[in-house]
Amino acid sequence: MAGSIEQGTSQTHGRTHILHFLVRLPRSTDQVWPSLSTPEGLAAWFIPVDVLQPRLGGTVTLGDLGTGTVTAWDVDRIAEYTVEGGGRIRFHLERDGATGSALRFTHEFKGEGETEPAWRARFERLIDTLNS
Repeated sequence: MAGSIEQGTSQTHGRTHILHFLVRLPRSTDQVWPSLSTPEGLAAWFIPVDVLQPRLGGTVTLGDLGTGTVTAWDVDRIAEYTVEGGGRIRFHLERDGATGSALRFTHEFKGEGETEPAWRARFERLIDTLNS
């Protein structure tokens, strides 16, 4: 399995935008989890991480997106970061078949900024990183 990114969906409620993606990844959840939950893993495909306390209520600083809080944490399954200026970024990882994973992704933010093509490019980098 090489990995795939299904068509993203976008909703707007006033000034709040919500993006959803389903990304099928070519590795087990154990192999993917560090890419979503560690500074080194996130930096490899998404953004440099200055601070990450891996626990509910921990502090997180995601590069130029800003500083915030870990608002959901279920080891090996859910990592959610809410940062000032960057909104709420949620990674929900599930098993997909015998050897793959499915990443259910949500990004909720206010104003302009993040777009479906930008996230699609990031997920392509994630797939490339996992395939190398």
